[in-house]
Amino acid sequence: MNPLVVGGIAFACLFGGALLGMALGAVLPAHHLNSDSRDAIKLSTAVVATLSALALGLLVASAKTSFDTADTLVRTTVARTVLLDRVLAHYGPETRQARAELRQIVEAQLRQIGREGRIGGVDDDADSRGIEPVQDELRLLTPQTEAQRWLLTRALQVSGDIAESHWLMFARNEAGFPWPFLAILVAWLVMLFFTFGLQTPRNPTVFCIVFLCSLSVASAVFLIVDMQRPLSGYVQVSSAPLRDALEQLGR
Repeated sequence: MNPLVVGGIAFACLFGGALLGMALGAVLPAHHLNSDSRDAIKLSTAVVATLSALALGLLVASAKTSFDTADTLVRTTVARTVLLDRVLAHYGPETRQARAELRQIVEAQLRQIGREGRIGGVDDDADSRGIEPVQDELRLLTPQTEAQRWLLTRALQVSGDIAESHWLMFARNEAGFPWPFLAILVAWLVMLFFTFGLQTPRNPTVFCIVFLCSLSVASAVFLIVDMQRPLSGYVQVSSAPLRDALEQLGR
């Protein structure tokens, strides 16, 4: 789901809850909002506020971890790809086809980021096998010297590491987002904003402050959802390392 839509829904729920509280506070009998009632309401909402803060912190930490993991996987894969190309270049002209396959894989990944905003998918035949076409080419090689034997072993090892990163990225894409957790958190926050509206005076200053607070909390929800899409969101992992790698391949 689009992070802007999720953030907009969260804002509407929070601000709507506050307005509903203000409207209800205007018609309730005075004894429902006396000092004893307000103390009880504050005590109850303090518990929910603490739980909401903890849940929000967990979601922010989860989103940041997901973003950092994707960034690390992309940069590590790029470094290993360039290293593999250099190892194959030292092996000799027999690896020309394997190096061409490697370049095609990087080009396919760049196209996939532009089209789908992700790396490691299996919906496109051009990228479904990852580094496997290069590995197939490597297994056909017959080393003639000890140096070539070592280089081939090294190439297979690096390509195996790239394959592992490919499937780790695919697993990250398929992990999904904890929507029930987010829905419960928003419900808690709506209850808090409802009680805020219930107890606050109804004037333009309070109205503006509640509006800004709702917008601030909704922006946090937007950021959490957006960072779960690190290759296609508004805050995203840069594809510059892949473009830089493409310039280095084949030299």
